[in-house]
Amino acid sequence: MTSKKNLVFWLFLLFTGINAIAFIHAYNFTHFTTEPVERTKDPKELSLMDKANIVLTGIDNPKPSHKALPEFNYTTHIIKSDVLLESWFTKVGDSRGTVILFHGYAGEKSLLISRAEAFQQLGYNTLLVDFRGSGGSEGNATTIGFSESVEVRDCYHYVRSLGEDNIHLFGTSMGSVAIMKALKDYPITPTSIVLECPFGSLHKTVSARFKLMGLPAFPMAGLLSFWGGAQHGYWAFSHNPQEYAAYIKTPVLLLFGMQDDRVSMEETTALFNNFKGKKVLVTYADQGHDIFTEANQPKWISDVASFMHKFD
Repeated sequence: MTSKKNLVFWLFLLFTGINAIAFIHAYNFTHFTTEPVERTKDPKELSLMDKANIVLTGIDNPKPSHKALPEFNYTTHIIKSDVLLESWFTKVGDSRGTVILFHGYAGEKSLLISRAEAFQQLGYNTLLVDFRGSGGSEGNATTIGFSESVEVRDCYHYVRSLGEDNIHLFGTSMGSVAIMKALKDYPITPTSIVLECPFGSLHKTVSARFKLMGLPAFPMAGLLSFWGGAQHGYWAFSHNPQEYAAYIKTPVLLLFGMQDDRVSMEETTALFNNFKGKKVLVTYADQGHDIFTEANQPKWISDVASFMHKFD
């Protein structure tokens, strides 16, 4: 009897310890700090000692701050959503419409400046948005695209309030997921959406990060997903862009880099097959998760132009 009690005790201790570590990891992953710390390196750049330390303490995750300011003329707009969002708006002469741009996880709007310049060259006004917790927006947390969908909706309505009827939405990574969830949940009707490398589900993208570190995804990826959702009031395993896609009838251009180590071709194909409206999938053989590289920009711009100009 004593040995069974000991076994139960040690199993309980193990279960509690693993969940405590997962809770800390999830908190650090979804909450930004204002402490003067350097962001944890890309998983591929971490040493064995770094990985061991992260397993115990989680990542260092400072609030994303602007890396640059646009060289083009812009005005700063504050948009009221669940928090106050900072955005940069630029008008071009004889515009075709307006593109609203949304960044990825741990990003901010200055990382979208080059893409905004490309959209402006194609004839569009641009609105670059900081999600909650990033850049100049309020807050210190991210929900990896779940609640950010509310901000997509409110930015869309804000641009409509400026008198714009022809609105396109662009998102990269988490930003594209937030767009997809917004189209599923709310009656917004953009002219088209352009999505770069959205993940298939939250659990899959968390698992991919463990694989990048050379660590087994089970069971920590599931626990990390669970606690991350619980800390923000949602069931993480229902955060599933593959399911959101089945509700989307808006024309969609889906862009994917074949060397992406965070999102798989299988996920991308499943998303694409689920879209209900007009859709185009473009893949780039030599690109990874960031497909807007200097070498790939001419092809990216050509692909985006040929798609969007069909609907203006």
